[in-house]
Amino acid sequence: MLAIVDSGGANIASVRFALERLGLHSELTADPAVIRAAERVILPGVGSAVEGMKRLQAKGLVDCVRGLTQPVLGVCLGMQLLFEASEEGNTSTLGIIPGQVALLPDSPGITVPHMGWNTLTTGREVGLLDGIEPEARFYFVHSYAAPVNAFTQASCRHGTPFAAIVQRGNFSGCQFHPERSGVAGARLLQNFVEGRV
Repeated sequence: MLAIVDSGGANIASVRFALERLGLHSELTADPAVIRAAERVILPGVGSAVEGMKRLQAKGLVDCVRGLTQPVLGVCLGMQLLFEASEEGNTSTLGIIPGQVALLPDSPGITVPHMGWNTLTTGREVGLLDGIEPEARFYFVHSYAAPVNAFTQASCRHGTPFAAIVQRGNFSGCQFHPERSGVAGARLLQNFVEGRV
């Protein structure tokens, strides 16, 4: 069973539809017992880190998510929440991946939020990108971004480099929206469900 954490994010419906297009059944739930029993878990999210953490805390899901041992995929804000903290509201987040999410810097010719289609840069084989062409583009919408560090599997650049795919143990995350990224995004979701992480 594939569980989608009901964190209240506005991208939940589009994630479910993307999975349905792949013929995959998912259960939207805020029940810790159901989430712990799932074979795979997706943590979606859009909006601010402050509100994202408040929603998880209000539903009693912070310790639940931190303690998961099956494969977990954070999407957009869901990926950012895997880190230790966010500059956005000076918020402590889940603390699963070292590093602090920061506001993308403004610079000449660079607008924030970063919104649009971009390619990824990888320096290694990435299971989530199995079968996806190196020039494939993914859809981003975000103002804050995670640092490139030892847990970065793929990066992107919008004025400055930032983490686009991360992984630590059973936790993975993508800053872009696979559910809005066409064929490449669909393949990434399929890879996650099939255990290519």
